[in-house]
Amino acid sequence: MTKKKAHKPGSATIALNKRARHDYFIEEEMEAGLALQGWEVKSLRAGKANLGDSYVILRDGEAYLFGANFTPLSVASSHVVCDPTRTRKLLLNKRELDTLFGKVNRDGHTVIALSLYWKNAWCKVKIGIAKGKKEHDKRDDIRDREWKVDKARIMKHAGR
Repeated sequence: MTKKKAHKPGSATIALNKRARHDYFIEEEMEAGLALQGWEVKSLRAGKANLGDSYVILRDGEAYLFGANFTPLSVASSHVVCDPTRTRKLLLNKRELDTLFGKVNRDGHTVIALSLYWKNAWCKVKIGIAKGKKEHDKRDDIRDREWKVDKARIMKHAGR
């Protein structure tokens, strides 16, 4: 009988955006805090978050996480209106915001959410400054990945 792997208590990762590295070239990564409501923190502690189609929008000199889905718990308070896909403010300092605005406005980059994790008692989001991949770039990546697997197989059997 196989046992289900238990969630590691020391594991800090809440959610990953697995499509991000497939669809974009990640050029730079940075860490940002999130302004959350109480029910959102509870749902993150339960691991109910999805970063699938999330990205960062920049407006009025601030950055916001858009498209992230935090599923509310069923035991959440009834007097609080829970919007799972609300826009959440990112907590960045002025220098980091200037970097983001410069890259997006001047160089045509996109800012996407890569992962959501705990750092001590604080929830952090890793964001990446990215450039979109074209279809031929994705095919090249797949070809390179397959060649690595084939090369490892050849090297394993060459020693025999």
